[in-house]
Amino acid sequence: MQNGRPIRVAAAGDVHASPVDRDRVFEAFESIERGTDLVLLAGDLTTCGDPEEAAVLAEACRGLDIPVCAVLGNHDWHLNRTEEVAAVIRGAGIKLLERASERFELRGLGVGVVGLKGFVGGFPDYVLPDFGEPLLREVYAETTKDVAALERELGAIDACDVRIALLHYAPTTTTLEGEPRGIWAFLGSDRLAGPIAAHSPDLVLHGHAHAGSFEGYIGRVPVYNVAIQVTRKNFWYFDLGPRERAHEAPLERQGQASA
Repeated sequence: MQNGRPIRVAAAGDVHASPVDRDRVFEAFESIERGTDLVLLAGDLTTCGDPEEAAVLAEACRGLDIPVCAVLGNHDWHLNRTEEVAAVIRGAGIKLLERASERFELRGLGVGVVGLKGFVGGFPDYVLPDFGEPLLREVYAETTKDVAALERELGAIDACDVRIALLHYAPTTTTLEGEPRGIWAFLGSDRLAGPIAAHSPDLVLHGHAHAGSFEGYIGRVPVYNVAIQVTRKNFWYFDLGPRERAHEAPLERQGQASA
């Protein structure tokens, strides 16, 4: 950390950019607080996955002098033109992560971000099994790819001072409270929680659940639903510094119980 200050992350999900909402999108990005070090976008960058909609977001981000990292959401896939959408977004210098990770040097800290859309699959009492019709098993297999990528990429950034997982779909029900329980299976999957619990990143962000809750957890890992429909803000800010990990604590402190 430079001057003892942690890095500041501005996060938002479900921006749903479109030409009709151009002014709203531009005002949002122009409002980013001075001193912000990294912008993270948790999917649903566009309204329906049209490249013209992506161009609005790209133009809004092009003038920023800080890195922007994003994942796609289900809305960005609606027209099945994701290659075009991705090209527009990356053309503006945005780091679009699709089952991948990116590293940044910010204020003297190594910051690792793992990004993927995630997918459906459900949670206890609302679980899609790997059984039955081939189409349903394809859905299960798609989530399996996300789980494997999350495990792989979290491992790849394990040595970073600050580690963040950026998703669109929810990995826990703790940020779904407020949504009808009957649709939880379509809002995410607790299969995504396994790699998160195993690697304990410093922060997990997602969107998608517009009527969900802001703050949740996976074990001791903080999880936040940063959909703008939940935060009611253009961006939510997080101040992050390196966190001592249990396996790296000095030997004389290991095994001591917390007060």
